[in-house]
Amino acid sequence: MGIRERLSGNEAVAIALKQINPDVLAAYPITPSTEVPQYFAQYVADGEVDTEFIAVESEHSAMSACIAAAAAGGRTATITSACGLALMWELLYVASGTRLPITLAVVNRALSAPININNDHSDSMGARDSGWIQLYSENNQEAYDNYLMSLRIAEHKDVMLPVMVCQDGFITSHAVENIELIEGEKVKNFVGEYVPKHSLIGGEPISIGPYDTPQFYFEHAYQRAQAMINSKKVILDVSKEFAALTGREYGLFEEYKMEDAERAIIVLNSSAGTAKGACDLLRAKGEKVGVLKLRVFRPFPLEELSKAISHLKAVAVMDKADSFSAMGGPLFTDVRSACYDLKTRPHIINYIYGLGGRDVRVEDFTLVFDALKQVVVDDRPGEIYRHVGVRGVQ
Repeated sequence: MGIRERLSGNEAVAIALKQINPDVLAAYPITPSTEVPQYFAQYVADGEVDTEFIAVESEHSAMSACIAAAAAGGRTATITSACGLALMWELLYVASGTRLPITLAVVNRALSAPININNDHSDSMGARDSGWIQLYSENNQEAYDNYLMSLRIAEHKDVMLPVMVCQDGFITSHAVENIELIEGEKVKNFVGEYVPKHSLIGGEPISIGPYDTPQFYFEHAYQRAQAMINSKKVILDVSKEFAALTGREYGLFEEYKMEDAERAIIVLNSSAGTAKGACDLLRAKGEKVGVLKLRVFRPFPLEELSKAISHLKAVAVMDKADSFSAMGGPLFTDVRSACYDLKTRPHIINYIYGLGGRDVRVEDFTLVFDALKQVVVDDRPGEIYRHVGVRGVQ
């Protein structure tokens, strides 16, 4: 039986970290993720963990310290948001390129400028091609569960890649919800002990991150790409084991009332709950609508997702970040690409929404579902790059 609690998303991740008890945690404060290292620092001060907590001078330094600790064979973690993640940019590639299983709690926040401390996904979406696995969390329970699973995924011998566990700043990070924690001893048994095959300390002497000449760099990039492909199976295997432990099941994505749906919305993180609310209202009126909440964005579940939406007539992909490509957001681009080889494809349109913390309401998603109805009637997508919730824009 789990431990029933009421916690914010930040508290939930901090407790997950306490139960994991990593060897090293290096962090620098930034809103809205500051509470996580703050809580954890108190655990260190109170002797509840024996983690080496490193209070660094910047997020770049935090990831540098994590890379060094992981290269030395330590289980390593950090936390950040927005501009902090951007300041880590160079090191994100170093961490994945050197195949170090660092875990990173990303509390999603808009990137400047103008400066904004509220939620959207521009930070983690900007890092989508850095070689990190990315898991997204609808609520506090999922943030806690995802973080516990992230260790097992990152450290698997067929993966050895860093993992970002994302949740929405303020919306879940600071909102208190009911949550079921796992007993500490069960967490310890689930995550196990990290025993790296190679490290800078002990055993056979190795070099990590040396200059890679053209004779070798391409092969290492290929190995990293294969590890990302391997991670899909590992994510599903770990999720099955987690379900056996807790009864909480997670896949690559969650399908909500999708079986007979003709129109659907694809969405990430906390907005999935709002989209489900709109779906329920329209279902009560007899409309065949559904929601697909993507949990795993990297690796992108191309085959699984395209199969799940192949029976639909129209799909709206909701992006809480813009690629500024003049053709849509990052999630839209990947979803549309995934459907290219389908014999019959749904019409797919993109909506940019919620940037800089702009409220997204059930009514907004209802408008999107209504727009999809018109797409079905017209049998053509019309304008594929759209916005919802912008003042003065219909």
